[in-house]
Amino acid sequence: MTAGNYEPCLAHVVKWEGGYVDHPRDPGGPTNHGITQATLAAHWGRAVSKQEVRDLTLREAGEIYRQLYWVKVKGDHLPDGMDLVAFDAGVNSGPARGIRWLQAGLGVAVDGAIGPQTLQAAQGAVNGIAVIQKACAARMGFLRKLGTWSDFGRGWGRRVADTEATAVAMYSRSASVVADEAGRAQRAKVAQSTGATGAVAGSAASGMTDLGNWAVGGVIAVAVIIAICMAVNAAHHARRAAAYREKQREMTNG
Repeated sequence: MTAGNYEPCLAHVVKWEGGYVDHPRDPGGPTNHGITQATLAAHWGRAVSKQEVRDLTLREAGEIYRQLYWVKVKGDHLPDGMDLVAFDAGVNSGPARGIRWLQAGLGVAVDGAIGPQTLQAAQGAVNGIAVIQKACAARMGFLRKLGTWSDFGRGWGRRVADTEATAVAMYSRSASVVADEAGRAQRAKVAQSTGATGAVAGSAASGMTDLGNWAVGGVIAVAVIIAICMAVNAAHHARRAAAYREKQREMTNG
């Protein structure tokens, strides 16, 4: 654990947040470097205009991130990688949620506040990589249920996959470990893809031979739902594998 991991974590967040955007489907409204109009107003203690959001500097955005997000998730007290998991999720969905997902990964009480129990579990974790991956999986489960998933889901999925791979790299500091995780993610992708194909074919065949005609449609419908879920999982595992491979290349090439 280091207390100096803020800048690498901030760089990761800023990479995904980008510059000024004002998407009509984004409930956060005008945003620059990931800082919303409401967040900037809270920071300044007054109402702000869209132009003031547009003019926000990266340096000031970094100061806001530290005060309103990093400090709240107690990033300086978390192991490298776990700090990124809580911080990036906190920026994306609120600090309390970022903390809850980390707590879910740690297997401690999920209350959205980092106290002694959470810190002790994080600092003493036997398998920090599993903690990171479970926390990111919990985050994905939440995002998939949002009404704006159809608009932003692909980007969110890529971001969570990249966050996971970057966090594992920070935690392990090993390109070979990252490469191993890329292989596991790829195998999970293949398993889910194969299962999705087999679910429809197998259930349909079973329904045709073992059930009356009135039930066949229901069996197939259930199989299709299962197949869709498995296909969605396969797509995310593919994103995870790609993110791990990219992180491995970065670590290997320096």
